Amino acid sequence: MARRFIPALLIALLLAVHAQLWFGRGSVPQVASMKQHLATQEQANRDSQLRNDQLASEVRDLQEGVEMVEELARQELGMVKPNEIFVQIAQSKR
Repeated sequence: MARRFIPALLIALLLAVHAQLWFGRGSVPQVASMKQHLATQEQANRDSQLRNDQLASEVRDLQEGVEMVEELARQELGMVKPNEIFVQIAQSKR
């Protein structure tokens, strides 16, 4: 009887481990599904990051563009902001 019990026990343990591999928590199909979900999420993250970078670039361009236009208007046209006093110093040529 002991000769049959040990192999039967080992086969039962093997079946339990095999069942866990295919149907339990962390099973092969579940891992494959999670990998697919991860790949989809990573692609969405890359797309979002690209869009964020484009928006940040546009904001930077708008900020620098306004500053550049403002500086040119101040230097070349003598424009001032409200509540600012403009002082121009004329240098004489000798």
